[in-house]
Amino acid sequence: MKIAVTGGAGFIGSHISDALIAQGHEVHIIDDLSGGFRHNLNPKAVFHHTDIRDESIPALFEKERFEVLYHLAAQMDVRKSVADPQFDAKVNVLGFLNLLEAGRKNGLTRVILSSTGGAIYGEPDYTPQDENHTERPMSPYGITKLVSEHYLRFYNLVYDLQWISLRYANVYGPRQNAHGEAGVVAIFTERMLRGQNCFINGDGLQTRDYVHVADVVQANLLALKHTSNGIFNVGTGIETNVVELFRHLKKFTGSDTPETHAEGKPGEQLRSVVGTAKIEKEMGWKRKYSIEEGLRETVEWFKTREKQNV
Repeated sequence: MKIAVTGGAGFIGSHISDALIAQGHEVHIIDDLSGGFRHNLNPKAVFHHTDIRDESIPALFEKERFEVLYHLAAQMDVRKSVADPQFDAKVNVLGFLNLLEAGRKNGLTRVILSSTGGAIYGEPDYTPQDENHTERPMSPYGITKLVSEHYLRFYNLVYDLQWISLRYANVYGPRQNAHGEAGVVAIFTERMLRGQNCFINGDGLQTRDYVHVADVVQANLLALKHTSNGIFNVGTGIETNVVELFRHLKKFTGSDTPETHAEGKPGEQLRSVVGTAKIEKEMGWKRKYSIEEGLRETVEWFKTREKQNV
């Protein structure tokens, strides 16, 4: 199939692009490199260096006539979305609409959206949070992801565009950038390997559901074959607090970094964990990585990267 992957030079998008190419698909990566890197690009992919908001997008879709769109390009920094909600909406809503309009006019048949679990559900009424949990986004970022799902429902209803939204837990793994919008796994791992201090916000008992990027890729590959529309969580159903995460990483890095606590962040979500019964039942998805296995592999990747001074 001819597939466009927005954000394909980024952490998750590059892994998905690699997997699609390995399956024999023709992959075109659309990325402005604001958060991605050229060294993540698969040499067998066709690279289009452009912003998803750009006026060149309709002409690109008219020329290439993509069958499937994997949409990962986003303004994904929650704090930035709070500070500048207009910019967040321009990228995550208007940019997405630019793609959808270009696609529906030029033969696009399917969209697979990378969405978010924690930022859409908010603090849990029950755990794990399944797809029927109340949607209570606490940031403009979460709002724009939820709005994107509603737009997909509209395009399906009016234009018969098929869609799946994958609501991720906290994704970690090789290629995650320790800067910018990075997750705590990448930040802690890099700092430990460099002999720098790590700071745990508050008491560190706030929990997240950490899912390895390889398990996320598998969900995306299964979504390509799935015949019905809908929303599916991708996570582990297991809560890990920051102190536990810190101690795992300290062991795997061999670091002597002290466990240092800093002031907690006001408004930080205390718990987040998603249930995966739906994707397991309907797609046959099963996670392969435990938190220990995944962190050990991730640390080894960061060690290799440090040796190469990348």
